[in-house]
Amino acid sequence: MKEFNIVLAGVGGQGTLLAAEIIGSAAVKEGLNVRVSEIHGMAQRGGAVVSNVRIGEGVYASTVLEGQADVLVGFEPLETIRNLKTASQKTTVIMNTQRIPPVELATKGTAYPTDEEVVAKIHMFTNRLIVVEAAALARKAGSRLAQNSVMLGALAAAEGFPVSAESLVEVLRELVPKKHVEVNVRAFELGRDSVRKGQKRV
Repeated sequence: MKEFNIVLAGVGGQGTLLAAEIIGSAAVKEGLNVRVSEIHGMAQRGGAVVSNVRIGEGVYASTVLEGQADVLVGFEPLETIRNLKTASQKTTVIMNTQRIPPVELATKGTAYPTDEEVVAKIHMFTNRLIVVEAAALARKAGSRLAQNSVMLGALAAAEGFPVSAESLVEVLRELVPKKHVEVNVRAFELGRDSVRKGQKRV
């Protein structure tokens, strides 16, 4: 495999960085060459967080260039839109529907885009959009805080994703605090199943 590029975009507190760490560690377990980028933006709660994960033999730099993402995982709709520059027609966008409006919207008096506007914007770059109701699935698993594991499971079901679900779950069990492990594993499985069923392709 030459390369597979993943962009994870969300806001601080959503577990975006942990998800990137799990992907990177799982890829290493499978003997794959992997680069995980530094964080772009502010990592505190509520600030934008973006992480790049690049997997493959020919990968040396850690940053995904414009139009080069194979998968864009949007943990929040507005942050998904903000990172569409990394997408192209080959990109699969996996987007969580839960909104976390940034402070600057209220400050500037700007309205949060409607669901229709978000989808239309994404379709300007790619028609490969999978919408994930991560909050509802995380609650079903046992904790609303497990949305990042739902999104990780959704990514595991994406076409061409080179890391096995087994390795991802193994690392998840290693990195998540013990008392939260089973909830997060259930959340992962629910996220993966939601994409496998293909019910949320938009």
